[in-house]
Amino acid sequence: MNSEALVKLIAKTLDSKKGEDIVAIKISDLTTLGDYFVMASGGSSTQVKALAEEVEDVLARQGIEPRRVEGTPSALWILLDYQDVIVHVFYKETREFYGIERLWSDAPRMDLSDVLTD
Repeated sequence: MNSEALVKLIAKTLDSKKGEDIVAIKISDLTTLGDYFVMASGGSSTQVKALAEEVEDVLARQGIEPRRVEGTPSALWILLDYQDVIVHVFYKETREFYGIERLWSDAPRMDLSDVLTD
């Protein structure tokens, strides 16, 4: 599965579990960290954990395992590293505080309108 298809699967999965403000940005021209960041928010630490677990479960069924998972105990910001695609699942206030989108404002956003519900 290429990076763009993986991003769309992740975004669709987050959307199916009521993830909020789902955004994908292309970082490959700005860093060697990966190709894309996918970001979503949850309204509680329980929802943040559920969103991250759902992404892990859906991708595991596809034979895709994360290289690293960070932040699960606090569930304020969970990072799932799938090498070329890095998933950030935030508690709303944590996302606002760190402002990751502002830090990567030079990165273009990927259009996810074909996989997200309104």
